[in-house]
Amino acid sequence: MGNRYRLRTAISHVSSRWCGYPDYVFKTPDANTQLSSTPIPSFRFYSPTFDLCSYTKMGYAGNTEPQFIIPSAIAVKESATVGDKSIQRLGKGVEDLDFYIGDEATNATGYSVKWPIRHGIVEDWDLMERFYEQAIFKYLRSEPEDHYFLLTEPPLNTPENREYTAEIMFESFNVPGLYIAVQAVLALAASWTSRQVGERTLTGTVIDSGDGVTHVIPVAEGYVIGSCIKHIPIAGRDITYFIQQLLREREVGIPPEQSLETAKAIKEKYSYVCPDIAKEFAKYDSDPSKWMKKYESINAISKQRFSVDVGYERFLGPEIFFHPEFSNPDFITPISEVVDTVIQNCPIDVRRGLYKNIVLSGGSTMFKDFGRKLQRDVKRVVDARLKLSEELSEGRIKPKPIDVAVITHHMQRYAVWFGGSMLASTPEFYQVCHTKADYDEHGPSICRHNPVFGAMS
Repeated sequence: MGNRYRLRTAISHVSSRWCGYPDYVFKTPDANTQLSSTPIPSFRFYSPTFDLCSYTKMGYAGNTEPQFIIPSAIAVKESATVGDKSIQRLGKGVEDLDFYIGDEATNATGYSVKWPIRHGIVEDWDLMERFYEQAIFKYLRSEPEDHYFLLTEPPLNTPENREYTAEIMFESFNVPGLYIAVQAVLALAASWTSRQVGERTLTGTVIDSGDGVTHVIPVAEGYVIGSCIKHIPIAGRDITYFIQQLLREREVGIPPEQSLETAKAIKEKYSYVCPDIAKEFAKYDSDPSKWMKKYESINAISKQRFSVDVGYERFLGPEIFFHPEFSNPDFITPISEVVDTVIQNCPIDVRRGLYKNIVLSGGSTMFKDFGRKLQRDVKRVVDARLKLSEELSEGRIKPKPIDVAVITHHMQRYAVWFGGSMLASTPEFYQVCHTKADYDEHGPSICRHNPVFGAMS
């Protein structure tokens, strides 16, 4: 893969920062679980953990938060299209080393910015390999041959994509071990930090909402029920655009080139979920000075300060999860009904477990009272269906009430990464990783299946 992979930097050891959290124990896989043929290594370098989506979260296992959060972008020089071929080849070799990732990529001038990941799925593997290169060597300052790696994947990722990942990690970076974890299962494990969780279970419904996409994912005993996954075309970016639109309609004097940045800042600083939208409007109309907030910033061009009065935007932004028709006339199903539909499509024997363990994951679920309103709305949908069933039977059938619980916790924003950090910091992690020896013997197809979570509790 070229001399650039021979360049190494010192390993950055990151101390464990569990901050008093309880010890997380994962059950040793039973006799039916396929284990790696390689014994647990005697060294104990912390395993690099990557959560890949619109933003890449990366760091070392044993920490509570990722050390780096960067946009999954790469800036490259475009190849020459004219001139002597030998000069083009020389230029191509230089260009292979001349690229940036993350925030440096989005701010680079004279480069073409590309996004190798779309909705969590890798679409350009050549760029992805170069992204990994800088992430490992420049950011984590890691020696890949000394570390077992944990990477995450979105729901419905293809087996072929797992094989491509294995080829890059084992052949280009020569890692000794690799595990590709499903994001939803890691989010379930991260929810164990919540006091609402009575038992550590890997059965539940995960609502994973980031900047670009929202998924509702049912998981039964550590296995994703792929046929029942639902995609919701609403996420953090859509909320930002909606708030931007509301501000434009009011013509509040925001510099045009800063309107998106201002909308995002208002979303993150002031937005919340209200229990009743009509009452919330009345509350603001009756006493606007009490509820309105003032956002202040500096004009990037004139360097003069400007301010924006933030009113209805505070609660209307996140409300599109519950009333999507506000911003998207083509999608009008509230998130509560999507959750109920997902669970009803699952096998009947796991439905109660899915209702009583609805886990939130991702930055777009962090709005105040989001979980409380979602639990209330899902409960209303469930109770209405049970009542209708009783009425249709003319009282002969008395359905047993269904418990609905939405789990919120302080690791919610980086739940997927934290769940991976928990797993990769245990000795059992090394037993279930696919190793370089296994890869050399069987090829990349070994990474089509990753059995660990079926044996984790």
